[in-house]
Amino acid sequence: MSLQIGIVGLPNVGKSTLFKALTKKQVDAANYPFCTIDPNVGVVTVPDQRLDQLSQTSQSAKTLPTTIEFVDIAGLVKGAAQGEGLGNKFLSHIREVDAIIEVVRHFEDSNIIHVSGQVNPEDDKLVIETELALADLSTVEKRLSKLKSDSKGKADKAILTHVALLESILKILGEGKQAREMDFTTEELDFVKQLSLLTMKPLLYVNNIDEKEIGTVPDSDNTINICAKLESDLAELPPEEVQQYLEAAGLHQTGLDRLIVASYKLLELITYFTSGPQESRAWTITAGTKAPPAAGVIHTDFEKGFIRAEVINWQDFVQQGGEHGAKEKGLMRLEGKEYVMQDGDVCHFHFN
Repeated sequence: MSLQIGIVGLPNVGKSTLFKALTKKQVDAANYPFCTIDPNVGVVTVPDQRLDQLSQTSQSAKTLPTTIEFVDIAGLVKGAAQGEGLGNKFLSHIREVDAIIEVVRHFEDSNIIHVSGQVNPEDDKLVIETELALADLSTVEKRLSKLKSDSKGKADKAILTHVALLESILKILGEGKQAREMDFTTEELDFVKQLSLLTMKPLLYVNNIDEKEIGTVPDSDNTINICAKLESDLAELPPEEVQQYLEAAGLHQTGLDRLIVASYKLLELITYFTSGPQESRAWTITAGTKAPPAAGVIHTDFEKGFIRAEVINWQDFVQQGGEHGAKEKGLMRLEGKEYVMQDGDVCHFHFN
């Protein structure tokens, strides 16, 4: 599963510093030979202590985490929707990603000039969100004009429904809101997805804060607080020194690890595992995936010939010393084709 998150921001907010810190955590290409990494794409591992515990329990020869891709998107300036700066490149790149991280400058540094002359996080957010909304307005207006033209002299109920929906989206965008703020039915969402609206993409804010603020500003559901400069420095250190810093600062994870995990959740992804003496491995699927397509992530033959899945909760697997112990305690379940996979399942698939 190749899903990408685009990192966006105004000039001098720390976007490139954050991206470079992330790319220092790229996966070893030897473990993932299928990953062709462009200069502006970083493929990083998703930290997961559950996988480490499973690997220790199974005494696995190899431990393979799951990954997520970050894309450093061309910088944005006011007027991008009208082609200012690298506007067209920015908009085309952002259409290709599945979710957006918006880096917002909170730090003060007289040596780094802010594009608008002063640090104002809310204004920065408004600039980017306005440009995305303006681009979407253009997209919706073009589609609406075509549908109205197609509907002339016709009583096509589907077209009239879509016209009304597009007019509702235009109204929301015109009010300075984002399309993702609207409630859509399943049928409406299927139509809206065809438009590839930028303001429909899941969004996570990264506040780039001063080092002295670390640990003092709590994260929220849609905001992560990070000092990008510090994270870039930490990414250069060996793991034991990073751990020493975290313990001294009273932190459990680096800001980058928090960001990676939050990005994974932003895409509504979950993880299931396979674990044995040869390897313990994490596999990425979308929440709500049933067992056969989940098995297909390992190999398409697993999905085509799916018979059943042996499923053990990861905690039961660890607490009972592995698969054999969990089975003896009756903690292994046999699940069929309609089983909806759960985050943390440890699976063994049977197939023809």
